[in-house]
Amino acid sequence: MEERAVQSFEDLAVWRAARPVVNSVYTLSREAGLARDFGLCGQVQRAAVPIMSNVAEGFERLHVPEKLQFYNSARGSSAEVRSLLYVVEDNYPSLAARSASLRQDVIRVGKLLTGLIQSTQQRKQSQKTS
Repeated sequence: MEERAVQSFEDLAVWRAARPVVNSVYTLSREAGLARDFGLCGQVQRAAVPIMSNVAEGFERLHVPEKLQFYNSARGSSAEVRSLLYVVEDNYPSLAARSASLRQDVIRVGKLLTGLIQSTQQRKQSQKTS
C-alpha cells in the first residue's frame, strides 16, 4: 500500500488514532453509574477532545514553535486522560477492563504524539542549518 503525503491534519496517523479514542471516552462516559458522575465524565471528556483538536490546530500553524506548543499540549492532554481512566478503573469496577483497554489506546496516541514532536523538532533543526 502506497503511503500518500500528509496534506491535512486528517492525514496524520496521530489524529486518526486520537479520533476513536475520543469517541471511546464519550461512549464510556455514557455507561450506567459513570454517566451520573458528572464531574468525572466532564473532566475526562474535556481532556480527551483537546488531544485531536490540538493536533489539528498545531498542524495548521505555520511556525514550528507554535506547532510544537500545540503538539505538546495534546500530549499533556493524553496523559490527563490516562490518569483519569485510572480514576474510572478504581471507582467503577464494572468498567475497569474497558478503562484499562482504553488507556492502552491512549498510550499509543501518546507515543505517536512523541514521534510527531520529535520529527517536528528535527525539521526545525534542519531549517536552522539550511
